[in-house]
Amino acid sequence: MTSKLVLVAAAAAAIALALLAFMTDAAAYAGSEPSTCANCHTMADQYENWFHGGHHATALCTDCHLPHHDLITYYAEKGRQGAKDTWAFIATRPQSQIRASEQTRALIQGNCVRCHEGVVADIMAGTQPFDRRCWECHRSTAHGARGIAASPYQDRLLYPAH
Repeated sequence: MTSKLVLVAAAAAAIALALLAFMTDAAAYAGSEPSTCANCHTMADQYENWFHGGHHATALCTDCHLPHHDLITYYAEKGRQGAKDTWAFIATRPQSQIRASEQTRALIQGNCVRCHEGVVADIMAGTQPFDRRCWECHRSTAHGARGIAASPYQDRLLYPAH
């Protein structure tokens, strides 16, 4: 009798988890589609700015915000950031303006250098010290104040997926 109860409980838990995964489209979070990042209402402005910005045609959110050394570190960091953000929205009051952590800033800087290696090499060869992060000069490249949106209020659902 006890083994049947355990089996029924395990089956019920598996069905509940499968239903939750289906209803939340959990598999999408393993991918790199920018519209998935915008599922969180706090990210709507960042998505809109990226959509209208210069990197829209060449880079996805994951290209800048995740490490690209290997798949293990990529998915480990994706999980860490996702868990951190989920915890922030469940357990605390999320800020209306999202800010990258110091660890994420280091990842972003590394990815700027990785993608723009030739330009960075030219800058490093110059006389100006390389002691700033790329976005200190190129602030609006990926996420400007409002992108180049003409309307002050825009619905992210109007934009097609990348």
